Amino acid sequence: MKKFKPSEEVDFVVIGSGAGGAVMAKQLAQAGFSVVVMEQGPWGAYGHEQDYNKDELINRFPSEEDMLMSDHAKQPNTFRRTAAEKAVAGHHSYGCVVGGGTVTYGASSWRHLPWEFNEASTFGTMAGTGIADWPISYDELEPFYTQAEWEIGISGPNVQNPNLAPMSKGYPMEPLPLKSSGFLFQRAAEKLNLSVVPNVAAIITKPWNGRAACINCGMCSGFGCQTKARSSSAVALLPYAVDTGNCEIRAHSYVREISTDASGKATGVVYFDKKNNNQEVFQKAKVVVLSANGTETPRLLLLSKSARFPHGLANSSGIVGKYLMTGNGGGASGLFTDPLNEYKGCVTGAAILDYVPNDVKGRGWYGGGRMTARGFTMPIAYGLGGVHGAPSWGKGYKQALIEQANRKLYVANFISQMPLETNTVDLDPDVKDAWGLPAMRITTQSHENDMKGVDFFIEKSVEILKAAGAHTVWADTARDSTGGAHARGTCRMGNDAKSSVVNKYHRAHDVPNLFIVDGSSLVTGGRNHPTMTISALAFRAAAHLVEAAKKGNVTI
Repeated sequence: MKKFKPSEEVDFVVIGSGAGGAVMAKQLAQAGFSVVVMEQGPWGAYGHEQDYNKDELINRFPSEEDMLMSDHAKQPNTFRRTAAEKAVAGHHSYGCVVGGGTVTYGASSWRHLPWEFNEASTFGTMAGTGIADWPISYDELEPFYTQAEWEIGISGPNVQNPNLAPMSKGYPMEPLPLKSSGFLFQRAAEKLNLSVVPNVAAIITKPWNGRAACINCGMCSGFGCQTKARSSSAVALLPYAVDTGNCEIRAHSYVREISTDASGKATGVVYFDKKNNNQEVFQKAKVVVLSANGTETPRLLLLSKSARFPHGLANSSGIVGKYLMTGNGGGASGLFTDPLNEYKGCVTGAAILDYVPNDVKGRGWYGGGRMTARGFTMPIAYGLGGVHGAPSWGKGYKQALIEQANRKLYVANFISQMPLETNTVDLDPDVKDAWGLPAMRITTQSHENDMKGVDFFIEKSVEILKAAGAHTVWADTARDSTGGAHARGTCRMGNDAKSSVVNKYHRAHDVPNLFIVDGSSLVTGGRNHPTMTISALAFRAAAHLVEAAKKGNVTI
């Protein structure tokens, strides 16, 4: 891998190696530009996918070298519902490894629907929310969805469904096979006049670009993929960036500041280098691309305040960190008489899309969601928290665990969440991380409309499980979100610099050579699976950035 000296001014420094950052690094490096990717986490499994640990106990209680998610001991975050409250210890986490959250995520890769880019003009706004149209349309982004799906490797159904986005080109490979959960969904759907669609997933079902197809090992979401079948950024994108000879991926590099000069242009980044006892290092760059995720990106901008940017970098609008959307969930569980054998295959099964639209009559709330079938829970996880209606230890506990573990189906729902200005990411005034920097503070309380949606989907989940034949069904308790993997909206894009952070090409309004490309730029949250939209936006941003860089007008 190419190595650059920190004193050497590279063309681009990219902060983050996940769904957005990896696309940017690959496209820029392949265009001939020098790129350094800053990743605060390690190379997963020491850089060898075959060494990813499939031990559930180690996965649940990892040592530092096995950790693929952010470490709360080193990277604490705090949480509160409203600005009037004192924040307490939070539980928000995110992928912290080369490849980011794409290394361990469930791999659902749905497109946003066309009307999700202009909900305000299509359906109207709602008092107390920040619903607004995006500055781009679905038609503008559609070619880049296709590019992302084919370059990354996405499996999915090529079917006509009004709740699937129209595609100029079908998915490159067949969807994952239906499991028991999918067939049970179909049984319920026939009774309830609903439709079932196989999952759209960043998991390959045939050999693709030198990678092996999914072997249905079952150790899926939460674990690294040993066969490279999950199309994570670490295997589907970053190797191509490195192979150009123009890109260095610098792991264990924890960026604390994006530096700027007197004119307000970015000059590079300051980071802590773990390999050198966390010594501070300055990497010079002509352009900075920030792709640290929907929560760490606004935090880093706020940490990068200066005399010229006293309220945080790129924050003249005061919008940085606001309109956080983490997505809501909730569902129900059911037990069946026969074993389901869901311990093989991808964790996420088939989907019911009938409740995705806003305009289902008689619901009494705005929004929608995607219902997915999820079967097997890992044995230790189920033993510690999933046994239903049984003692917490002893003979009765053991018997219930034996009877339930392979017969449970969970309906997981991914539900829209309104963008609210009061839902924020900022800096905690009291709590510090392991490097002495202010910890992330999350303030979030869903709009009452959103909680009606949670109640609705819990009720529908119970109905579906009963229709599928479950003999015992229990519903989740409706809970508001406290954070999660689908963080979006904290640096929203827009045409007006007074009400947005970046323009339609992801260039910061305040800093001409700073680009923000991750979930933070989303204006509205869609139906809660943002990864494919993030990747498509990144391919689009990279195309425009390469064109601008070749013309020499990136920094003016």
